[in-house]
Amino acid sequence: MEKMKNIIKGKCVDISSEGKGVIKTVYGVIFVDALLLGEEAEIEVTYARKGVAYGKIVKLLSKSPDRIQPLCPVSTACGGCTFQNATYEYELRYKKHKVEEDLKRIGHFENIKVNNVIKMDEPSHYRNKIQVPFGKENKRVVYGFYKANTHKIIPIKECNIEDKDAAPILIDIALLMEKYRIDPYNEDYRSGIIRHVLLRTSRSTKEVMVVLVSNVETFPGRNNFIKELTSLHKEISTIIFNVNKRDTNVILGESEKVLYGKGFITDEILGLRFNISSKSFFQVNPIQVEKLYGEALRLANIGKDDVVLDAYAGVCTIGLLAAPHAKNVISVEVVKSAVINGRNNAKLNNINNIEIIEDDCTEYINNKLPKVDVVIMDPPRKGSTPEFLNAVKRIKPKRIVYISCEPSTLSRDLEMLKDTYDIETIQPVDMFPRSFHVETIVGLILKN
Repeated sequence: MEKMKNIIKGKCVDISSEGKGVIKTVYGVIFVDALLLGEEAEIEVTYARKGVAYGKIVKLLSKSPDRIQPLCPVSTACGGCTFQNATYEYELRYKKHKVEEDLKRIGHFENIKVNNVIKMDEPSHYRNKIQVPFGKENKRVVYGFYKANTHKIIPIKECNIEDKDAAPILIDIALLMEKYRIDPYNEDYRSGIIRHVLLRTSRSTKEVMVVLVSNVETFPGRNNFIKELTSLHKEISTIIFNVNKRDTNVILGESEKVLYGKGFITDEILGLRFNISSKSFFQVNPIQVEKLYGEALRLANIGKDDVVLDAYAGVCTIGLLAAPHAKNVISVEVVKSAVINGRNNAKLNNINNIEIIEDDCTEYINNKLPKVDVVIMDPPRKGSTPEFLNAVKRIKPKRIVYISCEPSTLSRDLEMLKDTYDIETIQPVDMFPRSFHVETIVGLILKN
């Protein structure tokens, strides 16, 4: 086969699992950022290996009717959003198709009905968790996002998918760092003070948490910096100083100290309150999460005499929401800090019919063989395991609700369950507008 040319003309015939346009050529497949289905373009090949390549648009030869002008001026350079250049309707069609194709290709489900994606009414400024690296450019403190596959910071003042309350706080943090001569971290020299800033916002209480991630244990002027920042932004209810000295892509370190406030913020989901720490898992879209969990509870169809197993429980959000409908809930989670958060949130909401257990889900089922009526499972992106799925089939709950953030691993796991369970409903939910990610809830019922 002849060598691939640097510039290639082609037509987008498909969209990849990561939202890239797919061009098929005699040289192999080319994945192209920001190319929409049906568009023709001249493509510059930026990386190639045998049979597959990646490219960028040099010139559009034909435009999709779904192409729009991105609201974000750095959407192409940043790479954090996949669909800033497409209509929301195009994005929703893609996400439904992605679920359908994975179920067919990986799960071997034919002619299975996937509901239309539950959309967000206003698909912007939804993220309640913001984490940005800080650096220097032309002797000024800058912050933003890493360019895709690099550690080069793309400076940005306001992100189209993040809570609007974050932007003015980040601007003032950068200005105060310059005022108090607090240097941002330099990865090349492993010097400087502020590596990242993490913000968490509460939709219900309007509280804001600021987490300063540092390379050092303390720094001169820290108290004055905190005093002035909290004076400028009364909405900041707590500030945490997190120390991360490791040469790693992991943002938060193990050691942290509360510098201001109580060390957590409080938010609500479907009427329940949740205390959120710097390291708590909490869904980043507070508007869509109520639709997600509301639909999950509807599919669970919990009766007042039902025992519910909340597997991969995290901070027990879904377990606590299920508890008022059930006789009893058993939430099982292997991460100790999440278990502590879950127990604290149960006390916060005066919920007494939930047992929160620190254990591996599979080990718990195999050792206890609990009699449960409903299993609600929300595993990580890598999905569940054959061991867990077989354990669930052993105890035969009447219903399973599977919440997934990755259609490919969901499809793989559903194939393992289909000898024992029938699929009643497949409901995608758009938790992450403008990205290629899609959340999916599946309701299953025991055969016979």
